[in-house]
This record gives sequence, structure tokens and C-alpha cells, in this order.
Amino acid sequence: MKKYLALLFLSAIIFTHTYAQEALFNAQQIVSPEIHDDNTVTFRLFAPTADSVKVTGDFLPTIKVQSPFGEVDAPGSANLVKDDKGLWTYKTEPLKPELYSYAFIVDGLRTTDPSSPFLIRDVASITNIFIIGGGHADLYKVNDIPHGTVAKRWYQSPGLKMDRRITIYTPPGYEKSNEKYPVLYLLHGAGGDEEAWMDLGRTAQTMDNLIAQGKVKPMIVAMPNGNVIQDAAPGKGSDGYYKPQFMAPRTMNGEYEANFMDIVKFVEGNYRVKVGKANRAIAGLSMGGYHALHISRYYPNTFDYVGLFSAAIMPREDATGKVYSDFESTLATQMKNGYQLYWIGIGKTDFLYKNNTDFRKKLDDMGMKYEYVETDGGHIWRNWRIYLSEFAPKLF
Repeated sequence: MKKYLALLFLSAIIFTHTYAQEALFNAQQIVSPEIHDDNTVTFRLFAPTADSVKVTGDFLPTIKVQSPFGEVDAPGSANLVKDDKGLWTYKTEPLKPELYSYAFIVDGLRTTDPSSPFLIRDVASITNIFIIGGGHADLYKVNDIPHGTVAKRWYQSPGLKMDRRITIYTPPGYEKSNEKYPVLYLLHGAGGDEEAWMDLGRTAQTMDNLIAQGKVKPMIVAMPNGNVIQDAAPGKGSDGYYKPQFMAPRTMNGEYEANFMDIVKFVEGNYRVKVGKANRAIAGLSMGGYHALHISRYYPNTFDYVGLFSAAIMPREDATGKVYSDFESTLATQMKNGYQLYWIGIGKTDFLYKNNTDFRKKLDDMGMKYEYVETDGGHIWRNWRIYLSEFAPKLF
């Protein structure tokens, strides 16, 4: 009996060791993505029973796909090649400096890279990320410089009748000083939440690096949740875990804009801030640009700096709230009150390009001054990260 138990124990050890070695080879020893000195990148996936493996990501040429908003750009794909051990490989051409996202498609099923733990969520899609350093991409890296603090706070919104979650960035040295700071209110797009600008936009890294370079004045950045039916991002609030959706109900019906001062009151009541319009900026991407446009107009003497990043300036059937009435007259009041900067940026192939062109014509006709930046590409985070890095140095 003892001999039998000893053999059983030895067999268990051998099995465990063999399984561990297999796991080690299949996952931990595989390097993917591997970034080479010439900025080429190799992707690898161990999938011996797969018939087809592709990689898709924003480093590949785009393709046109249909969306609820018409034809838009989407990442293309490339085939990996399988060796005799079941390891699939693909190597890129040299890539330009940028933060890139990617995923694998195995026999038609989209999946993340098991060899890389570095992931981000965009709405309900999970992708891996990597950075090719150099140029503006160095702003997205964590460098050996002083760092700010990122806090996830809860504030009371009497207007929306709930406590809500907000992300707050405070600049390096905030905790040790008595200094007061200006505030940038940075708004996300449809499907995003209070996590988006931090995770997808690399806001903390960008602000740390720009402040260290002396290109940006130290400031507080407030990143609220723009979906009025949520108290927080999916999985972070009282509704628990549920699948995020692209356009939550009541998101662009005016409720958020009308109750935005609840956020301003919280920030100014809980942080050392400089008050007054000269010390407040508001900017947003896509839906957040739509919100920033209407908030700054609805409260026309509140923000001296306004940034519209690929703003979703489009007619909406649910835009019936008081916020959207008297559009021209309140915009004229905003212009009359004066401001330091009205900044508009959009990509040449963005599906909102014409809407923004029409809005600029309206501003031109009424004599409202603005700065305009036009970039390559469409409705993508690559542009919005750049817009933040160009807008922030112009503030305060």
C-alpha cells in the first residue's frame, strides 16, 4: 500500500511538472508583442489546433465598415504563419511612434493575446496595447519624472438625485503645497465613462510629462461620467457587472449639461482651486465635445477655455431639453462675454467632419473666433490623445 501511495505521489509530481513546463512553453516563454530596435513588432500565438490566426490592430491599414453613423474606418487584419510546433507568427513593417491596440482572430473568434497582460477596455471591447516610443508617443509613457495623483471620488449630484463617481488628477506636488490650481473638465465620448480618459487617453502620463517639460501649467483635471443613468462605470457602481453599451439612454438629452454645475461645485468645494472663468476649461471628445459645446454655451460666463475634439455636432431627436433651446442667442452671449480660447480639432476622414465644417461656418458668420486643427485619420483615440497634448499647453 505504501509503495502504491509513493508511486501515486511521484506520478502526481511528474504530471504537475510536465503540465507546468507545457504552460511555461505555451504562454510564459512566448514573447508577444516583441518590439525590435528598428520599431518592427513580432506577434506570436501558440495555437496548434487552429486553422487560421490573424492579428487586427490600429497599426494596420484601415478598412471601411458600416456603422449606425454611416461608413467609418476600422482596423484591418493580417495573417500569422504557423510553424511545425503550432506557433503562429507575424512581423510588422517599422511602425511610427504611437500607442497601438491589437487583438487576435483565431478561426473567426476575436480574442486577446494570452502572452501580454496589458489591456484596455473601449466600451465593451477589450484589446491589448503596446507603445512604440519616440516623438509624441513618449508623452504616453511613464518616465522618471515627478508624478501626479489619480483619485476615484464620489460626489453628490442633487440634480441627478444620486451619488456619482468621478476621476480626479492632481498635479505633482499637490499634496505638499498650499497652492491653488486651475481646473480642466475633460469629457469622454459615447460608450465611455469616468475611466476612459485615464485608460484610453493616457491623461495622467500626458499631463505628468507636459508639466515636467514646462509646456503645461500644473492643473487639476476632472474626468466625470457623462452617462446620466449611471452612478459609475460598469462594474464600478451600484448596478454591478453588466455589458457596457455604446449609447446609454438619456445621454445626450440635456440632463447632463443642465446638471454639470454639481460637478464644478464638488471640485471647487473639495480641492484647492482657483475659481472664476479664467481658471476653468472644458473639453471633450465626440459626445463629450457635444457636451462641452452646450455646457459652455448654457453657462456662458463659466469657462474661458473650450475644446471640441471631433465633436458630435449632429441633430438628435431626444435633444429636447431646455439646454438646447435658444442655441444661437446663447452662443452669441458666450461670444459677447468673452473667452480666451475656443479650440476645434477633427480628422480629415472623421464621419463628423461635415458637421464640424457646418458648425465652423456658423461661427464664422457670427464672427466668433476659434482655433482650428485638422489631422489625418478619423474618429480615433490616436487623434484625441494628440488633441489633448496640443490643447492643454494653451490653457491658463
